[in-house]
Amino acid sequence: MAITALTASAALRYDDPKPTRISTKRPKTPSKLFQQVSHLCTQNRLSDAIRLTVTSPNPDVDSISVIIQSCGANHDVESGKEIHKFISSDQKLSTHVVLTTRLMTMYAMCGSISESRLVFDSLDERNLFQWNAMISSYTRNGCFFEAIQVFLNLLSETDLRPDDFTFPCVIKSCGAILDLNFGEQVHAMGLKLGLGSTDTFVCNALMCMYGKCGLVGSALKMFDRMPQRNLVSWNTMLGVFSENEYSDRVIDLFVELLKIGCKQDTRPDEATFVTVLPVCSAEKWIELGESIHGLAIKLSLDSQVRVNNALIDMYSKCGLLLEAEHLFFSRVNFDQSLVTWNAMIGGYARNGNISSSFELLRSLNSTKNLAANEITILNILPACMGPPQLCKLKEMHCFLIRNELQDTHELLINGLVAAYAKCGSLEYAIKVFDSTHIQTVNLWNALIGGYAQNGDPENAVRFFFDMRANGFQPDSYTIGSLLLACTHLKNLCYSKSLHGFVIRNGLERDTYITISLLSAYVQCGMVSTARVLFDSMNERDMISWNAMLAGYAQNGLPIHALDLFRKMQMYIGTKPSTVATVSALMACTDLTIPRLGRELHGFALKFGYTADAFIGSSIIDMYAKCGLVEESRTFFDRIKHKDLVHWTVMLTGYGVNGFGKEALELYIEMQREGLKPDEYTYIGLLMACSHSGMVQEGLNYFEEMRNVHGLEPKLEHYACVVDMLGRAGLLTDAAKLLEEMPVRPDGKILSSLLCACRIHGDLNLGQKVLEKLLELEPDKSEHYVLASNLYASFGNWDEVRKLRDKIKEAGLYKDPGCSWIEVGGKVYSFLAGDNDKVIPEMDKIREVWLFLEERICEIGYIPDTSVVLHEINEEEKLEKLRGHSEKLAISYGLFSNGIVKKLRVYKNIRMCKDCHNAIKYVTKVLQKEIVVRDNKRFHHFKDGSCSCGDYW
Repeated sequence: MAITALTASAALRYDDPKPTRISTKRPKTPSKLFQQVSHLCTQNRLSDAIRLTVTSPNPDVDSISVIIQSCGANHDVESGKEIHKFISSDQKLSTHVVLTTRLMTMYAMCGSISESRLVFDSLDERNLFQWNAMISSYTRNGCFFEAIQVFLNLLSETDLRPDDFTFPCVIKSCGAILDLNFGEQVHAMGLKLGLGSTDTFVCNALMCMYGKCGLVGSALKMFDRMPQRNLVSWNTMLGVFSENEYSDRVIDLFVELLKIGCKQDTRPDEATFVTVLPVCSAEKWIELGESIHGLAIKLSLDSQVRVNNALIDMYSKCGLLLEAEHLFFSRVNFDQSLVTWNAMIGGYARNGNISSSFELLRSLNSTKNLAANEITILNILPACMGPPQLCKLKEMHCFLIRNELQDTHELLINGLVAAYAKCGSLEYAIKVFDSTHIQTVNLWNALIGGYAQNGDPENAVRFFFDMRANGFQPDSYTIGSLLLACTHLKNLCYSKSLHGFVIRNGLERDTYITISLLSAYVQCGMVSTARVLFDSMNERDMISWNAMLAGYAQNGLPIHALDLFRKMQMYIGTKPSTVATVSALMACTDLTIPRLGRELHGFALKFGYTADAFIGSSIIDMYAKCGLVEESRTFFDRIKHKDLVHWTVMLTGYGVNGFGKEALELYIEMQREGLKPDEYTYIGLLMACSHSGMVQEGLNYFEEMRNVHGLEPKLEHYACVVDMLGRAGLLTDAAKLLEEMPVRPDGKILSSLLCACRIHGDLNLGQKVLEKLLELEPDKSEHYVLASNLYASFGNWDEVRKLRDKIKEAGLYKDPGCSWIEVGGKVYSFLAGDNDKVIPEMDKIREVWLFLEERICEIGYIPDTSVVLHEINEEEKLEKLRGHSEKLAISYGLFSNGIVKKLRVYKNIRMCKDCHNAIKYVTKVLQKEIVVRDNKRFHHFKDGSCSCGDYW
């Protein structure tokens, strides 16, 4: 049916825009029967009223009408059917316009919409009142499509003219189903009939419809052009602003209402306050909320149940539980609705006071006229989503079973499954899932999401296949949970399959799905694919930028991360979020370029981010890992409210820079502040002890974390202890710990011990470790290089050649030694060996080092050719030593910027013993400080010594 043509042609049939009214005036003198029936109805004695009417010799229409209206008001459908039966027995009454109209309305009020339709269909002739009653009945019961269809039938089957009762119901239906197109056509028809801009009821309905469809401007235009507004008009416009989150406009309009109300005697009513107070809740505008509360008291509206409920909700959402409690308990002896109890119970739960929530729930259950419903439970469930609340959750579950509420509502089942999953009790989640007869996509989603979020991605994928096998089609939430599982699994194949599903089902426009896909590709190491997805997004929100930035930062692409961070500022036009700034700081930390780090620190200061705990700890970490321990400590000391993360990051910063003593002193200071260390604090402590040779202290802390704080050591803690023992030459102890540890050692622990075997000359243990290492990670070239160096240090060149041949055959690539230094805002890189083609000043650089070598040899430096693990003569070994990348970087820094007091050099692999010794002598000769960061730690050289104490 062409709806547009239909409404247009119907409008053209009506020449006179004034609607025709049918008079239904009651007789001036009510009958005696009417008076008796009315009295009985006011006492809710409907059966007596019906009996009196049925037995009366002359029942009149007014008396029967009163009974029908009372049945509707009391939702007494059985009494309504009884009086309907009586009406049907009389030919005259059964066709009476007023009675049939009121019968339809009564059934609608009782929720029996099918009975309303039967009455409507039984009519041979229908007037406008009866059509309006049917449309209104459908609208009242949420049957909006049916209401619109009856309206279309009215236009196509009759010559009746819709009036100011017809249009509001139809417009409301359009708004409910968000059918803006048809709603605008109805609006146009109303204008044609002279109702669309002049009738207050129609205008109010139009405002509401436009608001629900998100056209706030159109709703406001209707409001501004209304020739006469009533309080409903103001409340409707307030509701439009509120629903569309125009919080400031809500308050502005409310103030305008108060000003106009003083002149026109239009005072805010209960609906006004119930609309405005939730805005104060959402925005945490507590002072404004208190002012509105005061106004409600002045207007004697605070005692209204709905206003009181809104006030309780506002105070609890703003964290003012005492005020909410006062309002709740002040009405204990008055009528309280279940909504009031739910608001207070939800307030306790929302503010983490679970015990009070449960106590109030028990009190509610002991009241005579009220009982908890699904809304009550759904208010409490979000507070039970965490491992510490598992016992409370089980208690809640028992309450549901005892009160036969468990299977009453889909949301309850979903909430229980999700809550058990969040508590880490997947066993109970699956029991609830299996025990219910309610099977929906949302329930499957709750289960799949629970497994994905709790580190069991394999079962998340398994339940997805079960879901499909049971005939349920996944939605965007299902795909999002599965992508999270793929992210944990780092399963590229699954991620690509899901990407294909997304494209086939047209879900690629869903921002949430796209960001989940992007994150999955990032975790699988496919950063370039993630960037293609990112660039294909039509609208990028802050979350998508943050995800892409984090992807670059976490995958060792700091330059790309910083480039994207700059583009983000230009694209969005607003300040990047704290999450984006943390990713940028991570990138600066990886690049170890202090200049960039300081710029980002300035950026954070400019936008007031430094008070944020994540930003603050990232700045401390950045300075520490750039070797600027003093600046790191200065920033740390300026933080007023330090949490455990700040202390741990600073402590770890001391550790990686070799300042073990300072790290332990900071730990003692942290304990004085009353902070309890966690597993990350102990990683920092053990690292500090390892890098500073404090073996006994490290072992003491390792025991302390288990025996004093009850923290079970993880792989990272064992790695620190094995590294510490290996550096100290306690190889037997390190190997014993490796065998006894409850977790399987990874490649990092084994390679650390293998390196220690080479340094301390234990070939036998080194071979055993090497065998395990190559069995665990056979495709990593650095392991073969370590093994080659081990054999070379013992002069076993045959084994060295075999290992190097294996590297070539496997197509593995060995990273060459590389050092870089920043001079004049530019970064200069040097490879070990030949740099003549890249660096024009190489001759000058060699001259500088030869000059330095001559000077330091005069005060005791002796080149250590044993670190050159090649089968060549001594002179060639000396040349190799002179070509080490850190020596070239230092030489370039000296002749390019000799006036600086401190040089900073960064290296991609571990610094050799000869370079370490040579740099100590250089600082003594030149009276300069040199900081070198290799892939293990920082070395702060000054006055002929190093911060590591020759222990690295």
